[in-house]
Amino acid sequence: MTTTRVAAVTGVTGYVGGRLVPELLRAGFSVRGIARNPGRLRDRPWRSEIDVAEADLTDAEATRAALDGVDVVYYLVHSLSADSTFAARDRRTALTFAQAAREAGVKRIVYLGGMHPEAEPGELSLHLESRREIGDILLASGVPTAALQAAVILGSGSASFEMMRYITERLPAMIAPRWVENRIQPIAVRDVLRYLVGAADIPPDVSRTFDIGGPEVLTYRQMMHRYAKIAGLPRRTIIPVPVLTPWLSSHWVGIVTPVPSSIAKPLVGSLVHEVVAREHDIKAYVPDPPEGLTGFDRAVELALAKIEGDAVETRWSDAWRADPGQSQAGDPAWAGGSELEDVRTLDVEASPDTVFDVLQAIGGESGWYSWPLAWRVRGILDRLVGGPGLRRGRRSSSRLSLNDVVDVWRVEDVTPGEMLRLRAEMKLPGRAWLEFRLEPHGDGTRITQRALFQPKGLAGQAYWFSLVPFHPLIFSQMIEGIGEAAKVAQRSGTDDGDGVGPADAEKAVDEVVKGG
Repeated sequence: MTTTRVAAVTGVTGYVGGRLVPELLRAGFSVRGIARNPGRLRDRPWRSEIDVAEADLTDAEATRAALDGVDVVYYLVHSLSADSTFAARDRRTALTFAQAAREAGVKRIVYLGGMHPEAEPGELSLHLESRREIGDILLASGVPTAALQAAVILGSGSASFEMMRYITERLPAMIAPRWVENRIQPIAVRDVLRYLVGAADIPPDVSRTFDIGGPEVLTYRQMMHRYAKIAGLPRRTIIPVPVLTPWLSSHWVGIVTPVPSSIAKPLVGSLVHEVVAREHDIKAYVPDPPEGLTGFDRAVELALAKIEGDAVETRWSDAWRADPGQSQAGDPAWAGGSELEDVRTLDVEASPDTVFDVLQAIGGESGWYSWPLAWRVRGILDRLVGGPGLRRGRRSSSRLSLNDVVDVWRVEDVTPGEMLRLRAEMKLPGRAWLEFRLEPHGDGTRITQRALFQPKGLAGQAYWFSLVPFHPLIFSQMIEGIGEAAKVAQRSGTDDGDGVGPADAEKAVDEVVKGG
């Protein structure tokens, strides 16, 4: 009798973890997702197919319980931030996890870290040094460990890919940092996932690091030129200069791309090193596919096809938090102090489902219905102080799920046809939410729009009241635009006789926004 092996995935709400789960299911594993907040997995398409354990990996007892009965566990958690405490935090988490895995009897750990050159301590960037240290901790755990080390990961929604994509698309000519001439061995996310799944079958007497890379070694400049060609863009002019330090480079990237400077800093810090695989020993345990590893051009084509087809499964922003300590709108009143709010209602001749479809199309390319210049200025100011700004966009143009990013907001709660709550992740002197509730009213729907702010100190109070004179331009126009788009969508669906759907809503939103 064959017993199904159990694979546990930490970082299951993140970019790689969210894509690894379905691959493990297809490979025949029973999967357990380990998450600090399991509710964030509610809308994942595979949620009903896996077991979920709630655990904070800094809690030894909870982690040990979550790993009970696990054969192989994937360690995919790490900090991606610019603060000075991340290395110590990641070290403590890894040490706690390593002990829990050993005590729980886990048979193998698989870790995804960063590829790096041979270097003495202190010679690598802080983030690459931390990734190397985490690998060393897991290798010393007493549990057989495969520490896979990758450079730039090419895939729709990955932070590295988004950074390259937006730099190339938005700058036909650029003065670039000198690291654009460094050699890199990028790898397609599909090959990363294949190696991760295959690493579960590495013999128990093998415990070591493995470099994993794609079939080509390129400079960052070559990658941008080839991306431009594949995307149908004119050839880019790229002039490297020595004056842009990693710190300056990260802020430059933070302004040009959707990736905030706090995340761009560790990514750029890695790019200042040449990251080329020193060995391809993984091939002995996870053979290359018959068609070979995915080349750069093919990886970009696949990523762009998913972006254009609105089929991006996960994004770098899924797990990133501008402020991990944020309370939620449903917390008790004392959790965030006093509350200030702007509440508006509107009755509209459209069904709740139609209005909800319109709400799902808000943000991103569609905008926010009200005073576009003010939104753009606010987004720019947020970027300048290290926030995400408006450039994160959204994963899908017509659907919103729990934890999705929408520009400077994140979906904190959503009930189809009834409610959508967004939490602000911009830099603010307080905490903010934007909530929409829908209820049947006569032959249509009553929309209740609520902007909630929990100020922090006097600065928070001043921030809110300085904006009160502009609320009619922001919030009144917003709810009226939503109502108008819902009416247009309702009429469109009625006129063509096929009913109202997301496509009608998206078209109506586009018509109202551009018309207004």
